[in-house]
Amino acid sequence: MTEEKPRLRLAGIAKRFGAVRAIQRADFTVRAGRVHALVGENGAGKSTMIKIVSGAETADSGTIEFDGEPVRIAHTTDAIALGIATVYQEPQLFAELTVAENIFLGRELKRTGKVDWAEQNRRVVELLERLGLPARYATATVNTLSVAEQQQVSIAKALAAKANVLILDEPSAILTDAEIEVLFGVVRRLTADGVAVIYISHRLDELFRIADEVTVMRDGQTIGTYPIGDLSVRRIAELMVGGILSDERPHRDVPDGPPVLELRKLGRAGKFHDVDVMVRKGEIVALYGLVGSGVSEIAASVYGIDRATSGALKIDGETVDPRSPREAQKLGVALLPANRKAEGMFAFQSIAFNISAGHLTLLSRFGVLLDRAREKAVAVDLIRRLSVKTPSERQPISAMSGGNAQKVVLARQLVERPKVLILAEPTQGVDVGAKEEIHRIITELAEAGTAVLVVTADLPEALRIADRIQVVRGGTTTASFGPDASQVDLLAAAAGGDQ
Repeated sequence: MTEEKPRLRLAGIAKRFGAVRAIQRADFTVRAGRVHALVGENGAGKSTMIKIVSGAETADSGTIEFDGEPVRIAHTTDAIALGIATVYQEPQLFAELTVAENIFLGRELKRTGKVDWAEQNRRVVELLERLGLPARYATATVNTLSVAEQQQVSIAKALAAKANVLILDEPSAILTDAEIEVLFGVVRRLTADGVAVIYISHRLDELFRIADEVTVMRDGQTIGTYPIGDLSVRRIAELMVGGILSDERPHRDVPDGPPVLELRKLGRAGKFHDVDVMVRKGEIVALYGLVGSGVSEIAASVYGIDRATSGALKIDGETVDPRSPREAQKLGVALLPANRKAEGMFAFQSIAFNISAGHLTLLSRFGVLLDRAREKAVAVDLIRRLSVKTPSERQPISAMSGGNAQKVVLARQLVERPKVLILAEPTQGVDVGAKEEIHRIITELAEAGTAVLVVTADLPEALRIADRIQVVRGGTTTASFGPDASQVDLLAAAAGGDQ
């Protein structure tokens, strides 16, 4: 019995951008009806590989085969013609159009010179049924759907183009656990129909629920391809970073003293209530809760984005009421937002611009003209301190890997050393190596005297970095744990299993 030909095979792929060798040599084979995970640190070459498969970039050398036949993918139209489709982390849809209009945009079905709306809707209903979605979505406008539903519409759009290979790029990064299960159900239906799925994710634990094989990339090369049954989360992480990872958390002695930040019975009507949190100088406290628990709303109130309606917020023992982020900043509070792309980045501006934004008075001459020399000096110093990988402070932040862009947004909060630093999901969407570096930076900031509040739904991160963990459930703080707590106990407290 002969083995079935791979749906897609890449061999000896190399790609250079100027002096940067993005891919040195990569081999990648995807089979029909299988989920093939592609993992690696930021900068390992995954994005370039996907761009080559989808036709956004062309390989300098190497070969590509589709169903056993050599092909050339020079443009996105070549990939589309082969049935290769990509669904990105953030849905690429038009919010004001209906689902059917989005799916057939640019390739409308026409009859006697006019768009055949009835036939388009009928075909969309068939696609939605294939994905397990209700038929009523066909005529719903996209802006009425949740992010998870919009993502499924993006998958339906790919299937309308008769996708044989579906690339899912970080599909779960912005989804709740329940929404991820729905996504996995869709993926399983597609593979049962013979679609080959390439799955890219930084959330290594979820690979064991959906992937059949895993290809690991490091330093522009494919290290190897492994059946999922031969791997563990730790083993994948070690392959990605090229070393052995330690579970040991360095011991920290937190100086005793009065709280720098204190929340007493803090509440905001309809969002959270009776929140009690205390963070001392040099201490790292994690505010941990499941998605929807209220943790993000608490952080927004401390930073003045949404004002609390009850209780007290104290800085250095003095009751304060920040009515805006600018007021919070004057009180010595800094925030790294969870949605960096929407709230924290000027994507097409330089690193120096992104670091100096919000500090123009400090970095200006006579409070009027920006002192470019000082802006550069501050940027270069923070790039060095935070180990940001970049050829220059003038590089646009959009050209950087996720982990390095994250560090640039963090650098902005450190221009004026804050008394209190609030970090919302500080390592969301970054790889293992970048996560370790960001944790190191946070620890160094605490050791220099900053009171750090980490707001996260990432349980391993809370255990890894915090001196104390405060659980939030149902909009209020419940149990408090030390760094030696077990994941089981914490998750039970967050999910209500302690009752």
